[in-house]
Amino acid sequence: MTITYKDEQGIAGMRVAGKLASEVLDYLTPFVKPGVTTNALDKLAHDYITQVQGGIPAPLNYTGGGDIPYPKSICTSVNHQVCHGIPNDKPLKKGDTMNIDVTVIKDGWHGDTSRMFGVGELSIAAKRLSALTYDAMWIGIAQVKPGAHLGDIGAAIQKFSENNGFSVVREFCGHGIGRIFHEEPQVLHYGKPGTLEELKVGMTFTIEPMINLGKKEIKDGPEKDGWTIVTKDHSLSAQWEHTILVTPTGYEVLTLSAGSPPPPAFITS
Repeated sequence: MTITYKDEQGIAGMRVAGKLASEVLDYLTPFVKPGVTTNALDKLAHDYITQVQGGIPAPLNYTGGGDIPYPKSICTSVNHQVCHGIPNDKPLKKGDTMNIDVTVIKDGWHGDTSRMFGVGELSIAAKRLSALTYDAMWIGIAQVKPGAHLGDIGAAIQKFSENNGFSVVREFCGHGIGRIFHEEPQVLHYGKPGTLEELKVGMTFTIEPMINLGKKEIKDGPEKDGWTIVTKDHSLSAQWEHTILVTPTGYEVLTLSAGSPPPPAFITS
């Protein structure tokens, strides 16, 4: 598969889908509290995407080239779950951390974003992991401009994360996105500057580092559901995700909405 470069029409479609995906997270935010189940959040998201936004939840029945269709409309990865956690009937409890990953299809275009949520008061370690993973994502985003390389993104994320005592998951990465959920290129969150594909105007891809409080190794979850991935050492994991467009002058974040957390000070300054 080759990299697709979006024209003005494609970029406009991606902007709409990206904003809608972020607005799903805005909508879900007040519902994330102790006692709610991730299944309840999934139903809220599904109904909002399909009935209010007139969109399609991309994860629902997505196989990703495997044999097992994903059975829900959003991914909810709690505590030591790294990614692709499947919503269920277990109530969230105080101190839980959770990544909610939303991908909306609108008029054939995909918008993909995720945020970390804290359920009640979090431990200092959990708050720090989430905050620094957010910064790591933005440090990766800040590398994006024509002529830069994908390796620049991964190297910056890896250096920042490891300097703060965390580890970077290797097996999962960001990806090109457009009319297809997962396109080329793969966007690694570790690596060496100046390596891999050169960034060019019109490329759209996700940056979505998965950062662990403990070691980088992962494994299939005990659910054996074909999707859920957990940290091997049972340490907490965090992830944030935005969809990015390469512009003539740098980058545009396509998955922003009224409720998006603000960029870190080192970006806005």
